[in-house]
Amino acid sequence: MFAEPFTDEDGFRVWLDQDGADEVIRRAADREEKLAFRLGLRSGLRVSEIVDVEAKDVVDTSAGARVRVWNSKGQEYRETPTTKDVLAAAETVADFQGPETKLVPHSKRWVQRHLDRVTDELAEEDDEMWAYVTPHDLRRTWATLMSAEIDDPLLIMDFGGWERLDTFLEHYRGSYSPDVQRRELSKVDWLDVKGRGTSDRRPELTTLEERAALEAQKASEEP
Repeated sequence: MFAEPFTDEDGFRVWLDQDGADEVIRRAADREEKLAFRLGLRSGLRVSEIVDVEAKDVVDTSAGARVRVWNSKGQEYRETPTTKDVLAAAETVADFQGPETKLVPHSKRWVQRHLDRVTDELAEEDDEMWAYVTPHDLRRTWATLMSAEIDDPLLIMDFGGWERLDTFLEHYRGSYSPDVQRRELSKVDWLDVKGRGTSDRRPELTTLEERAALEAQKASEEP
């Protein structure tokens, strides 16, 4: 977990590592909670989008399972990857309740309240910073975890519906994921970083800005 205080309000931005994201999903009490958490953590949906997804919006394409977002902020339509679990759940809902049934048929406040139940438990059992986790931090976490696995930041921006690089960097940070930080710091013997999360993930070698600068330099050197 990594946290950064807001500059103009109380509270923190929070990025979960992979284990933290898995733990939130594991603690979901029922199918609707699990779908809400997965749509945030595994598909990068905004909370307003989470409560708007219908069963027919989750489709299997030649590139894998996708969630169709019809009223994305800043752009009218986008498709974002999702997991086979979300696809299977959507197909079940469509079969038994109809394709236009919402996967999370509740309000944005419902998502916040049910996430609070999980994070309050974790704040008491594990780390007090869990108390600051909001539904938007699920999307923030998704962007950071995706950036550790996908080399092209523009693809993540497209999936997440970001049109401006500076807005995207508020989620991705142009930094290292908590998993990568833990892995690299574990090499420093005197820090004694034991690590409680995944430690075998591929490290990010450069930040987003550094990568862009290197690509520009390479292009300028080509004949």
